[in-house]
Amino acid sequence: MTEENVIGGRNAVAEALKAGRPADALYLVSRETKGLGEIIALAKAQGVVVKDTKREKLTQLCGTAQHQGVVLCIAAQAYADLEDLFAVANERNEAPFFIVCDEIEDPHNLGAIIRTAEAVGAHGVIVPKRRSAPLSQTVARASAGAIAHLPVVRVPNLAATLEELKTRGLWIYGADMQGVLHSEQKLQGAIALVIGSEGRGLGRLVKERCDGLICLPMRGKINSLNASVAAGILMYEVMKWR
Repeated sequence: MTEENVIGGRNAVAEALKAGRPADALYLVSRETKGLGEIIALAKAQGVVVKDTKREKLTQLCGTAQHQGVVLCIAAQAYADLEDLFAVANERNEAPFFIVCDEIEDPHNLGAIIRTAEAVGAHGVIVPKRRSAPLSQTVARASAGAIAHLPVVRVPNLAATLEELKTRGLWIYGADMQGVLHSEQKLQGAIALVIGSEGRGLGRLVKERCDGLICLPMRGKINSLNASVAAGILMYEVMKWR
């Protein structure tokens, strides 16, 4: 088992899924799926992402070739449901404040965002099911333990989730260099703050769902910030208004 907490072998993976252990992804080799029907069905029923890969990748994940063509990556923390985030806000008698990560793939960035989100009193973090860093041990360490105190929700369609949040009274603000300065936007009320991926920024569909775009002033020769740094500054701006 590696530091990312993986389980290899058909029986071991099947038992882990039957026990309901929180998992991020099931890796398998497509040409070796004979007899894996139950495992695949269990994974899909629990919302675990099923990924086709090469046998060499499975060996790398496990550190051994004795994986029988299937590897399960265990999450460091169970994912929450969207209703859990609203429940936290209700318990505190506060307007909802959610952080939405649009394809943040670096586990250190995701962990740092979770850490800051917990520190500013956000009610939870939302990530997409695919093209996002999983809740690995690396994320857990980078969050300095915040992952145990702040619910993280994984959704199949981020754009659709933003539409749902809007129907439930949240204003959606995306971090984008084409936006207005953060200091010029009144970040009041129920808010979802969307942070784009490290290299591409906000996806087109996600950006279209935003009610407003906000940016940070850049006076040096570098025209962008690390995703978790930018997220931290903007989270504290929201906290100021709250």
